[in-house]
Amino acid sequence: MVTISGYRVEELLEMAHERLLTIIIGGGTCMIISVFLCPVWAGEDLHKLIASNIEKLANCLEGFGGEYFQTPKDGNCGMVPKNEDSFLQGYKSVLNSKTTEESLANFAAWEPGHGRFKFRHPWKQYLKIGALARQCAYQIETLNGHINSNVQVPPEFLQIIQDSCRTMSIETGKALKALAIAIKTMKEPKHACEHLEKSKTAVKDLKTALKATSLENADILAIVPAAAVASILVEIVKGAEKISKSVHELSELAHFKKVVEPTVSPEKPQLLHRGSVNPVLLDGESAHVIITVQEILNMAPKGPEPK
Repeated sequence: MVTISGYRVEELLEMAHERLLTIIIGGGTCMIISVFLCPVWAGEDLHKLIASNIEKLANCLEGFGGEYFQTPKDGNCGMVPKNEDSFLQGYKSVLNSKTTEESLANFAAWEPGHGRFKFRHPWKQYLKIGALARQCAYQIETLNGHINSNVQVPPEFLQIIQDSCRTMSIETGKALKALAIAIKTMKEPKHACEHLEKSKTAVKDLKTALKATSLENADILAIVPAAAVASILVEIVKGAEKISKSVHELSELAHFKKVVEPTVSPEKPQLLHRGSVNPVLLDGESAHVIITVQEILNMAPKGPEPK
């Protein structure tokens, strides 16, 4: 407030009272609109951002095998020049998300419980998951450099590693996608473990195939790029396993919904027939046969009738 000489004290107090009342009404109106009418929750934005980042990494990994092990027109396995606008570029937004994640986490810590996010929701766990996702994104960036390379790798060596590398890439991508869906729906990430196990099996198969291969007559410099790709994929599998562990910790801290496995419905009742044939002879009558059939129902126990 600016005081001007010549104003009376009563007028100054009245003006101060009006301005203070205007500020209170305006601030209260903004708070009511922000909380009840059009709420914008930083915690919910952080929740969606982490799930979206993991899903972007999953899309990159699921398509990496097909991009890297493309077959040129001459029929030989090798690397083909790729388009810069490929879907593999989605990881780049994950690399620059640290500042946004930290800001949203700081704001979310001051928010009251709302919707699916209760009081004292584990927002710091999201930062841990985000940091692991960025580590995975940096490794994918290195893979992207190999994809855009024009170096030709011997097809014999590519045939040895391509099946295992494709399996690692695809299954790790599926595992990350399952984790992203689990975060979005706030349900236990059970399906991710199955894909991670397949990825780890592919890692073992790769090591076994390399041990059984003789590289004495091979051009070491020519196979280095493909060997580097295989090594990076192995590290990505380990990184995805860490992300999975962190998401499982989040599910416990945030009390995600339990996933109930579907039960097998009881079999339909079977109808059995038991019959007996007894000849009966009466005095003065011709011989004839009486057949008695009894029905036996093997019924499964019925559950309580729905109300």
